[in-house]
Amino acid sequence: MEVPDADGYGYGSADRGVARLLEDLRTLSPAGIERIAAGWDRHVAGEDTGHERFHEAEHVALHAVEAADIGPAWEDLRRQILDLTEGRQAMNDWKVEHGDIGHKAEAATLAAALALTAPDLPQETHDVLVAPMAEALPWLRA
Repeated sequence: MEVPDADGYGYGSADRGVARLLEDLRTLSPAGIERIAAGWDRHVAGEDTGHERFHEAEHVALHAVEAADIGPAWEDLRRQILDLTEGRQAMNDWKVEHGDIGHKAEAATLAAALALTAPDLPQETHDVLVAPMAEALPWLRA
C-alpha cells in the first residue's frame, strides 16, 4: 500500500515494500547504480566470507519463498526487475551502466527484492541481502 509522505505524495518512511523498490529502480541515476555496485563489492565480494554469507542468506530466503508457496510471484517480480534493468523496458540509466557495474547492481537489486518478498526472514538474513542495495536506498536497512 502506498503511504504518502509528509507532503502528501510518494512513499512515506513506513513503506518498505516491493512497490517502492520498483519505483526507486525507475528513478536511479547512474551514480546510484554505481553506489549499489560499490556496495556489492564492499558487502559481498570485498569480504573473505561475503560470498558465503550472501549465498547462505539467498538460500534461506528462497526456501522461505518455496515454503510459503509464492514461487510464481517471486519469479514474476524477478522478471519485472530484469525487464527494468536489461530488458525491453530497461531504463536509460541502467543501459548506461550496462556491464560489470550494471550486473553487480542488478544482482544486488534481485537480492533486495528477494529479502522483501520472502516471509518471516531472520533479520540477519534480511540485512545480508539488502546491504549492497541499501548503499543507494537506505530505507532497505530498516
